Amino acid sequence: MRLSVSLGLWQDRPPEEALETARAAEAAGYRELWIGEMATWDAFALGTAIGAATSSLSLTFGPLAVTVRDPATIAMGVASVAALTGRPTGVALGTSSDVVVRGWHGRSRARAATALEESAIAVRQLLSGEKSTVDGSVVGSRGYRLRLAAPKSPVTIAAFGPRALDVAARHADRMVVNLVSPAAAASLVRGLRDAAARAEVAPPAVAAWVVGAVDPGPAEIEQLRRGVVGYLAAPGYGEMFREAGFGGLVDFARTRPHPRELLAAVPVEAIATVGLLGSREDVAAKAREYAEAGIDELAIVPATGDDDPGGAKTLAACRSAVVPFDA
Repeated sequence: MRLSVSLGLWQDRPPEEALETARAAEAAGYRELWIGEMATWDAFALGTAIGAATSSLSLTFGPLAVTVRDPATIAMGVASVAALTGRPTGVALGTSSDVVVRGWHGRSRARAATALEESAIAVRQLLSGEKSTVDGSVVGSRGYRLRLAAPKSPVTIAAFGPRALDVAARHADRMVVNLVSPAAAASLVRGLRDAAARAEVAPPAVAAWVVGAVDPGPAEIEQLRRGVVGYLAAPGYGEMFREAGFGGLVDFARTRPHPRELLAAVPVEAIATVGLLGSREDVAAKAREYAEAGIDELAIVPATGDDDPGGAKTLAACRSAVVPFDA
């Protein structure tokens, strides 16, 4: 199983800790770092800083919301970091959530799957050094070519629903899923393979973002519990937690209680459903479950705290507990 690291961008920790996580990932021997975009850093600015603070990590940006960033700005950002840091770069595209797209950015998520497909086509053209030719019905780019060197970056598609799986099958070099149990991961892998068969193409590899905490303390547990609160009532995710035995928790979440009440109701076992949590032996066993589900890569999102700033302890322990095939 391939291993990589994704920044948690935890809201209860100093934003600058992202640089500590990057350095810890490199020190532990990981080769790739995923740099998402939430409420703090611009992903490309942070990626440039990480490139200066480390020496060998490849950098994958996203998943970036395709109805927030257009293909030309995505390609310019990826090419900028590649040129400024000299690192291999990749990009992941997704549709994000109503909170981010509609609430924070004032954009529409209408026809999100169409926007995802059109963006994937245009971004791939641009990152390959071609002139863009996509006259999309939702997003597009025509007549632009990168002035910087084309980074030839691979394109990853974030998928959860059936339409996104179809897009990933036809347009992705890799698919990524987020916060899923091994059982849910297996279902998504089957969906991707079915979509690829319909399109008569080979299915791409599949990565799963999984939270991780080895021998966690109370602060790390609280951080991870807080991290799942927003998913419990969400379509698809709620059903996943229900199938894992947390139906009562999902029903409570869908009554829209105050977040503090919902947080208080989240058991540690719910976190363990969707991540690498516990001893090294627990982590190794859970990684095997993901491998058996068809996951090719685990992107570890390490919990952090004062006892493990940057998640260095967890990243080193996961690296030794899970034998990667790219070691």
